[in-house]
Amino acid sequence: MRQRSLIAITAALSAGALTLTACGSRDSDDKGSDSGGTTVTIGVDAPLTGDLSALGLGIKNSVDLAAKTANKEKFVEGVTFKIEALDDQAQPSSGQQNATKLVADKSVLGVVGPLNSSVAESMQKVFDDAKLVEVSPANTNPALTQGTDWQNSKKRVYNSYFRTATTDAVQGPFAAQYLFNDAKKKKVFVIDDKKTYGAGLAATFTEEFKKLGGAVAGTEHINPDSKDFSAIATKVKNSGADVVYYGGEYPQAGPLSKQIKAAGAKIPVVGGDGIYSADFIKLAGASAAGDLATSVGAPVEDLPSAKEFVANYKAENYKEAYEAYGGYSYDSAWAIIEAVKKVVDDNDGKLPDDARAKVTAAMQNVSFDGVTGKVSFDEFGDATNKQLTVYAVENGAWKPVKSGTYTG
Repeated sequence: MRQRSLIAITAALSAGALTLTACGSRDSDDKGSDSGGTTVTIGVDAPLTGDLSALGLGIKNSVDLAAKTANKEKFVEGVTFKIEALDDQAQPSSGQQNATKLVADKSVLGVVGPLNSSVAESMQKVFDDAKLVEVSPANTNPALTQGTDWQNSKKRVYNSYFRTATTDAVQGPFAAQYLFNDAKKKKVFVIDDKKTYGAGLAATFTEEFKKLGGAVAGTEHINPDSKDFSAIATKVKNSGADVVYYGGEYPQAGPLSKQIKAAGAKIPVVGGDGIYSADFIKLAGASAAGDLATSVGAPVEDLPSAKEFVANYKAENYKEAYEAYGGYSYDSAWAIIEAVKKVVDDNDGKLPDDARAKVTAAMQNVSFDGVTGKVSFDEFGDATNKQLTVYAVENGAWKPVKSGTYTG
């Protein structure tokens, strides 16, 4: 697929859940025939307000860009894409309500999101029961695709769930290998926020770090609603650790890093893609220098495949940055658009009555060159692209340090 088309689809997806509605004529030459006058809404579920809104708005805008591009290029003949973005506030209960709302609208054929793995857990069954495809650009908990016993026996639970981001089964160990082998850190203090994403990431990191020969100087769990981590900061200082690994997200990671440094532990705080945001640096302040984060894929700015996405995003004058998941959101949206195109092409240029089920089935075989590289899915619905990057805070910004794949 041409890059311009890819960008168009991502735009559609960033705006929201994919909704498909038969409607009346929108253009003067549209007679409402089977080959025209069909509107497909791409739904987005993400935190559009609250602490994690920087990431959520980047997701929304990138899906919006995909939709606009698809429309501009008439990628699916006779189909116009629009988006509807719903705010889950990073809360599972809100996510479930949004899923129910999207399912109730029979015109919705696909959903991009959510950001948080804990929110995804509350949405998966709702979508699967309705055969409504869901593609997340950001969920990394392995259990979402491979079952709760994924470490011993992988089993796909929901056929309607896919993701373009790689999992914590890869991300945690990747960070451990970098810290132990490259950064020469041998003694880690592990902290997590007790949430699905944070606890899972910390667990996979710890297992690999110990396997490599590293020592765990201590472990702690924080209350994600708190901003006072002084007691834990003191424990970190007294532990003798030469690095802190945090499983969680930037609203807590920023203050945590700042307070650890203030307590006298001049050691880096390291986290996953949940802390890879400009807002982490704002919250941590000058003490963020030297902190590290891993994130899915390679730096978008460095990928030839993403140059047009970056340029088009800028041209749309979105108020917010595309952040860590922009390229993956665009690709998630484009994957839905590709699936819709396949279903329409196979049905003589129109949507079938069972469009949701057919779009979900078509998603399994979607394959294209996207913003983030090759986009396709394995038997579990996981992305086949397993690349990750380590970033370091330098001069007030995230700078890529090393890209690669986890070698387990």
